[in-house]
Amino acid sequence: MANKPYLLGMYEKAVPADLTFEEKLLACKEGGFDWMEISIDETDEKIARLYWSDNEKNALVETMKKVNQPIYTMCFSAQRKYSLGSLPKEKHDKAMEIMELAIDFASDIGIRIIQLAGYDCYYEEANDETKEEFKKNLKIATRMAARKGVLLGFETMMDRDFIDTVEKAMEYVNYCESPYLGVYPDIGNLAGARNDFGYTKTVNEDLMTGKGHILACHLKETKPKTDRSVVWGTGLTDYESNLKVLKDLGVRMFNGEFWCDYPDRWQENLKDSSTFLRERLDKVFND
Repeated sequence: MANKPYLLGMYEKAVPADLTFEEKLLACKEGGFDWMEISIDETDEKIARLYWSDNEKNALVETMKKVNQPIYTMCFSAQRKYSLGSLPKEKHDKAMEIMELAIDFASDIGIRIIQLAGYDCYYEEANDETKEEFKKNLKIATRMAARKGVLLGFETMMDRDFIDTVEKAMEYVNYCESPYLGVYPDIGNLAGARNDFGYTKTVNEDLMTGKGHILACHLKETKPKTDRSVVWGTGLTDYESNLKVLKDLGVRMFNGEFWCDYPDRWQENLKDSSTFLRERLDKVFND
């Protein structure tokens, strides 16, 4: 919204999948959000977007201009299927190929931040070898991003303990030592991981370990061992307290991560969700 000290985005999967991009962007705008976060998940349909021609990418840019609604961020969960720490050569080569294509796609359509999935591998057994492979390829990916001026930010997960805290993400940020790699945490996942894995640091203490490196933040509701489709305000997430810390850390981009769980009233759900999140953001940023 104009003149707000922050921006609030919406996850693409909050709207029906069969809408066109123009319809999705218009729904995002009318729902009260400032930008849409595009999903590049592990399905063939979403990964195929990375192989679009210049004409196809230019058409999406023109659609954004027509609706006057940008796509600023990418949720790159395709890395669950093709992970940077994958050891089989076929998966390893594919992971690096789509990483470079994702960076090129972001550069071509104006995406600022690619949110990396916080896994060394997902469908394979993790071990010291997958961790080392992940670190090696992460450095390569960070150089690719630097070449195109695109930021990479780790999502904190709650279903695996590889990168489920900001503190763990910072191990790899510090390893790469690049201004193009930071953290894009999910405060719902942080609350869930703390509950499920019994971490002693509070979510706010954990957020502070990323000082100077938090690029943006996912706002999501979670419950114990449940990382999605939880009704706003009924779970573990402490929005006001977390947002105060994030504000002090200089974060100004927030993305509402929720899904199209109410197909009969999805447009109403967009408005209800933006209202819920903006009430909490406004309270913190107006103090």
